[in-house]
Order: sequence, then structure tokens, then C-alpha cells
Amino acid sequence: MSFPARTEADWRKAAEVALKGAGLEKFTSVTADGVKLGPIHSRAVGPRALRGEPGPWKALSRLDHPGADDFNAQAREDLDNGAEGLTVVFKGSGAAYGFGLARADSAGLDRAFEGVAFDTGLQFNLELAEPAQAESFAARVERSAEPSVANVSFGLDPLGAGAALKAQVAALARRGFKGPFVAADARIVHDAGGTPAQELAYALSAGVAALRALENPGAIEFRLAADADQFATIAKFRAMRLLWGRVEEASGLKPAPIRLAASSAWRMMTAVEPFVNVMRAGLAAFAAGLGGADSVTLLPFSQALGLPDAFARRIARNTQLVELREARLGFVADPAAGAGGFEAMTTGLCEKAWALFQAQEAAGGLAAALERGLVQQAVAASAASLQRDVARAKAPLTGLSTHPSLNADPIAVLPDVPAAEPAVTPGALRPLRLAEPFERLRERAKATGPRMFLAAIGPLAAHTRRVGFARDFFEAGGVATIAGPGAEDAGALAEGFQSSGAGLACLCGTDEAYAAQAEPFAAALKAAGAGAVYLAGRPGEHEAAWRAAGVDGFVFLGADLVASLDEVLRRAGA
Repeated sequence: MSFPARTEADWRKAAEVALKGAGLEKFTSVTADGVKLGPIHSRAVGPRALRGEPGPWKALSRLDHPGADDFNAQAREDLDNGAEGLTVVFKGSGAAYGFGLARADSAGLDRAFEGVAFDTGLQFNLELAEPAQAESFAARVERSAEPSVANVSFGLDPLGAGAALKAQVAALARRGFKGPFVAADARIVHDAGGTPAQELAYALSAGVAALRALENPGAIEFRLAADADQFATIAKFRAMRLLWGRVEEASGLKPAPIRLAASSAWRMMTAVEPFVNVMRAGLAAFAAGLGGADSVTLLPFSQALGLPDAFARRIARNTQLVELREARLGFVADPAAGAGGFEAMTTGLCEKAWALFQAQEAAGGLAAALERGLVQQAVAASAASLQRDVARAKAPLTGLSTHPSLNADPIAVLPDVPAAEPAVTPGALRPLRLAEPFERLRERAKATGPRMFLAAIGPLAAHTRRVGFARDFFEAGGVATIAGPGAEDAGALAEGFQSSGAGLACLCGTDEAYAAQAEPFAAALKAAGAGAVYLAGRPGEHEAAWRAAGVDGFVFLGADLVASLDEVLRRAGA
């Protein structure tokens, strides 16, 4: 059986008929950077964004235990069980998130790296104010191995090292180390709530600062965050390679592939329902790897709760190993190439990031832009917009703002290792986690255990949709819900409320049921002792009458969950 050939025009005509005249613009979306994406994109031809070395990305394991002996045990375990390298996090680095290797003196480094082969890929995240940690590690290598065989990305900061950067890199090179020595690390922008274009522009400016100082592009490693938005992440990593190629071309350099490292994003991690972080990390590794990252490091799923234990570390390690060795994801070079949607996102990101990069350079470079607060202001505006979207579930957090659960089992982390305050990154870009407002609501709810009676109106088919919505809405803030069976009159509804033991109530039914029964039902719930009565749905023209009858608030799709749940908890005494 053969099918007739169809064109894009045929598809558009059929879609317009299905939309009943609404127009395809209804399906046009705009990214955080203002890149417009349509409902369909034609096949496109764009420049390829390829790794320097063919084959899959390298799966690195994160090491951030403060104690040298425990650090060493974790390093050996990771390498023995499939890790292809180690991401070494020192206390006080921008990627520490409260932990990190505490001792960088000779004795501490000797213990931390005992038995670790230095030809294993090592990626350093140095303490922001301590670039001498790189020299301390160089001395550690020399005590047991030849520097020429060491595979180390030292991670020096092109801004923090200042005028001493060139001398420090030259000293490491004279000792025989190959580098890369400097990290153009833009993860701090993502951590603080920045957009992909802002992150890329920061990386470009940091890379140019290092290039000016060193005149050696091979000395630079670029580092970006990867999150669960797989489309944006793939496009961002592809764009990074293309943008740096443009810098090389403008600088009169022969274009060469960059070294590009990915780490899963801190801001997407949750302390509530942390097992969902496994899914988020898996998507991040998938997207960064397919986008062209040379190496990927994943945060263990319990990172937001404390120092991860062996189980959480194993899950992080095996997530990548499954993707690489079983799914074979890393064996296709630039798989997004030619796909119209990805090419449109990549091109749009390149344009937006290049404009921001030019603005930073016009301000005198990245250091001057940070000193004047230009970067921070732009990132703060992006973070505020993102947090508004999270609060309204426009950017949902699975397991927290959508599909929440109040019966999660406790998650183990390593005991007796308290977290310190995260480091303040260059220019006072402070890391955030988008889940924190909801987590604070959950903590408040634990103190009083508020319960909400979902006062269902009419038969199951009439109220089930709004009961489900209201359950997710209130439980996102830790408010336990008890659904009624569906009442036909105010007296039965009041009895159901009283027998539930709840202190609050929410009417759940159809718009037609509300028009006929919301007023008497709200009055009956108040008379039965409800401390507050809510209604699931928008009130429209009925708001004044329903409030007069006893409705205290309304919950609906698009409402600010955080503000609404704060008010609910206050009424419940939390």
C-alpha cells in the first residue's frame, strides 16, 4: 500500500482546519532569550559542531568529600566501577555547593590522590581565592609521576588569576603539564538563573580574556551547565562550538575544536522527591553529550540534601554508563545537525549570545562588565522571570509543583558532614535552586500538618478533573488533601467535611455547578467550621457574590502557587 506524497503546505492547511481558524501562530513559542520557534521547521543545513576527538563523551564522577581519606576511597571506587575520569571539587569553589576537598596542602593531597593514576582525566574546580591549589597539585604529581603523562584540566580562573595568569600557566607548562590550564566556566550564570545566551556570552568573554593573556586557545577549557531542557541544552552546546569558531576566525586563528565540559545543573535539583533528579540528570547527560560535550559530570540525586552516599554516587555514575555503553548514544557525531528545529534554536542562540558578548566587550571585557554590574543585572532579570514561571507551574518541577507526593521515604546522605554556605561567585552571582520556595512551604506545613477537604460536587465524572487539579495544587505546598465522595446538597457536603477532620475546604466541580450551588455550599462549609473555603476555578463575574457567601480564595491554572500556598498555610496557622 502506498501513501500519497504530502507537502508542508498540505500539513499547514490540515492544521488550520483542525484549529478552526485559530492560526498556526498559536503554536509559536519564544525561548527565554527571545528566539522564536514555530510549530514546524523544514530540514536545514548548518555548520557542524563536532568534538575534537571522534567517539563518545567521557563520563566523569564528581568528588567533593571534605576529608582526604574518604575522598580517596570515593575516587578509587568510581574509577574501579566505570568512571572515565574525576571532577575534583575543592571547598570554596563555585561548583562546591557546600562541600569540597578541604585540604590542598601536600599532606592532604598525598592522601587524597594516593593510588590514583594521573593519566586519568582530572577536571579541577579550584577555590575561587586560591589559584595556588593548582601549583600544589602539580607538586603532588611530581612526587610520583611525570607531569607529561598527567591528563589534568587545572581550571584556573581567567578573571580571578589576574595579571599572574600568564606566569602561572607558563610555570605549569615548563614543568611538563599539557593542560588545559584555564576554565572559561559559565556555569555560575546558569546557577544564578541566567539564560542560555547569557551563559554562552559569559563563556565567550571569559575565553577571550584568557586568549588575550595566553595567546594559546588550546590552554582553555569551556564549561557549561546542562539541565533537563534537552532541546535548549543540545542547542546551547552546539552553539558554544560555533561561537568560539567565530572568535578564532575574527582573531586570525586557524579554527580548531574546543574542549567542552558539561556538568548537570544545580538550579534544577530538588530536595523534595529527589529521585526525580535521576531523570533530570539522565536528560542533562543525554542532551550535553548529543550537543557535543567532551565530558559530562552529573550531580548525584541527593546533592541538595547533603553529601551524597555511595548509592547516590553509583546511580549518577551508572546513568552515564547506561547511556554510553548500552544505548550507545555517543557514537553519532552531531545528531541534531540538519534538523530544522535544532538548527533554528542553535542559530538563534548564536545571534543572541554574540550580541551580548559584543556588549560585554564594548564595556571593556568581562571583568569590567562584572564590575559595573551589567552581567548581574541581566542575569537577575532572567532569574526573576524564571522564578515567576516556576511559581505559576509554567516551568513545572515534577514531583514538587506538579504530581507532588507527601509520602516520600527519607533519603540517606553521609552523616556528620554539614554543608557550608555556597561560595559567592565572581561578581556576586549567587547560585539558586528553583525548588527552594516550594521546599520552604513544605517545611512550614510539617509544623502544623494542615489538611484540606476537597468538597466534590456532583457525580465523579463532573468533579474528577478539578479534584485532581486541586489535590496537586495544595499538596505542592505540603497541605494534605482528603477528597469527598461527591455531594448533591449542602447538608451532605457539610457532613463530609466534618467527618474528614480537615480544617480547610475547597469546592471542586463544574462551572455550571458553581453557578447554581457555590454560594449555599460555601456558606454550609463555613457554618460547619471550615477555617477557610477555596474554590477550584476562576471566579469571573461571580467573584463578589461567592466571596460574600464565604469563599476566601480561588485556585486555578496559571495562579501563583507559591503566593497562594503561603496564604493557605497562614490561614492554617503554619
